[in-house]
Amino acid sequence: MKANQAMYPVRMMCCLLKVSASGFYAWCARGPSDRYLSDLALKVEIRAIHDRSRGTFGNSQVHAELAEDGHRVGRKRVARLMRGEGLQGASRRRFVVTARRRPNTRPAPDLAERNFGVATPDQLWVADIAYVPTWAEFIYLTVVLDTCSRQVVGWSSVNHLRTELVLQALDMALTQRRPDAVIHHSDQGTQYTSIAFGLRCREMNVRPSMVSVGDAYDNAMAESFFATLKCDLIGRRRFKTQAEARMAIFEIIEGWYNPQRRHSALGYRSPVNYEWSIRDQAVA
Repeated sequence: MKANQAMYPVRMMCCLLKVSASGFYAWCARGPSDRYLSDLALKVEIRAIHDRSRGTFGNSQVHAELAEDGHRVGRKRVARLMRGEGLQGASRRRFVVTARRRPNTRPAPDLAERNFGVATPDQLWVADIAYVPTWAEFIYLTVVLDTCSRQVVGWSSVNHLRTELVLQALDMALTQRRPDAVIHHSDQGTQYTSIAFGLRCREMNVRPSMVSVGDAYDNAMAESFFATLKCDLIGRRRFKTQAEARMAIFEIIEGWYNPQRRHSALGYRSPVNYEWSIRDQAVA
């Protein structure tokens, strides 16, 4: 009515809408409600959180971030305000994996047996390989994730699929974490069944484990990471050079995914914060 009162008489609109003219004028005289003002302030916080997440957080993750900042607000309210602002989380798509099994090789046994719910870090790692497109050519990314915290403990990106790709990621994980008899679970790709990789595992007391052929669920956690990577980065940017892609991968893993990205499976905490909580409980 207020938007159209220059075109139509107020009393005629009130009659059509079956409201009182006095009620309309009283509404015009009132200032914004406390709820309205609260929503305006909350929208500012929500947009700031969404921007910090590179536009990837949905309402559940934004709600968790608000709760950590001390805001007592319902998840449905957050979802409503995000819809009103046109904000939404990034959707996940399938990421193409590249590992292939070499004929006549003897894979390691499946030591994980789909039991990925370990309670402490550095008991079970999962690893996988995928490609990242650039304008020039592909680069290949391999990661090693800790199944307890989903933290990327080792990774490597190069322009080839030789065994050095997975060895670099494994060496990085070993240097950073220094585990004792950790299980390294992967598919039966040629890089993981190579003699060089097997020797490195034996040298460093790593227990290699491999998925059964044709079972998509055995390495789902590693594939889930690549789906997240495509959702948060690869599907949103185009890289001109390999150097540009490598820098973006470094920033997304070390600057975003490990320290800040919230996971529903971790109680909406980041991998780094989740491991800190485990250490605090152990000390207590």
